[in-house]
Amino acid sequence: MAVAWSLPTSTAREVCDRLTGRRERAYTTIMTTMDRLHRKGLLDREKDGQAWRYRPTVSRAEFERALADGLAVEILASHGAAGLAAFVDAAARVDEELLDQLTALIEQHRNGPKGKR
Repeated sequence: MAVAWSLPTSTAREVCDRLTGRRERAYTTIMTTMDRLHRKGLLDREKDGQAWRYRPTVSRAEFERALADGLAVEILASHGAAGLAAFVDAAARVDEELLDQLTALIEQHRNGPKGKR
């Protein structure tokens, strides 16, 4: 996805060429991965000659938010208050300013429109 986000559109060959040098990857692996990302709705595609030309359907920020939301729900659903406490403790270890941001987000959520709760 990082390569797809860095280009307006890309083919599997273009992605494979961009990835060469870091670690050798087979073209067919890249092609299969891009097809799977298309089936999951993360990439859109259109025919370009013999190849498919792909374009991300979500921005990096949207993807990261959805991923973080999913992880948070999973942690809180599985571990409840312990998961919440661990999350707050981790925020404090990473950056004290995150706790202020967390407080502001909680207040914003509490004071937001009633229909969004």
